[in-house]
Amino acid sequence: MCLILLAHDVHPRYRLVVAANRDEFYARPAAPAAWWPDAPEVLAGRDLRGGGTWLGVTRGGRFAAVTNFRETAPVAPDAPSRGHLVGGFLRGADAPGAYLDALAARAGDYAGFNLLVGEDGDLRWLGNRGGAARALEPGVYGLSNALLDTPWPKVARGKAGLAAALAGGGAVDLEALFRVLWDAEPAPEAQLPDTGVGPERERMLSSPFIRTPDYGTRASTVLLVGRDGQVKFVERTVAPGGDGWTEAAYGFETTGTRE
Repeated sequence: MCLILLAHDVHPRYRLVVAANRDEFYARPAAPAAWWPDAPEVLAGRDLRGGGTWLGVTRGGRFAAVTNFRETAPVAPDAPSRGHLVGGFLRGADAPGAYLDALAARAGDYAGFNLLVGEDGDLRWLGNRGGAARALEPGVYGLSNALLDTPWPKVARGKAGLAAALAGGGAVDLEALFRVLWDAEPAPEAQLPDTGVGPERERMLSSPFIRTPDYGTRASTVLLVGRDGQVKFVERTVAPGGDGWTEAAYGFETTGTRE
């Protein structure tokens, strides 16, 4: 994923609201969100090369998502897939803190990542390129390809859009969240970060929704976890180049804790 926006324990109806874009090379094969045949509790898309996933949820209410940390050094060919960090939490039973504590000792084996894991209102972040694991207090957060809440333009714009969509405390307008995710306007040049990829590519990557000839936003996902245990998961898989999309929508009642 390249943009994850979260509202954690700030809305009267929803314990967690997530709006996220997965950006990837078009040539990398992936399956859209579905219940996994080999792990029937898991609802997620699937990376068909590495076998993991970028974002998912379970019937029990476990949530996890990952982004890459942008680096110019090539990924070691023997590095494990970061998608398995998400799948490992979703398939497992460890509490979020215990899972991240166990991962910390081997986090350096992976290319740069940011990992979010949560269950029953306990939401945590771990990045292996700076900072210790932390439990997230109630609030609105944004994560792209730097550390949590690094104020890249797409993160700041996305957080403001998410907060506006949740204002008033009523039912969440899914289309409003997708409009935030599908904002393809590049950031002004003066606001571009310098991550070592050059000004032209910084500009192409600066919008929440990305279109380039070989790389771009492949899927957009909205997840609502209600305080009453109702979960809504909507994923729109985007055609290469951003021309058209297909939707998969799921609703279920979690077997986890309710408020």
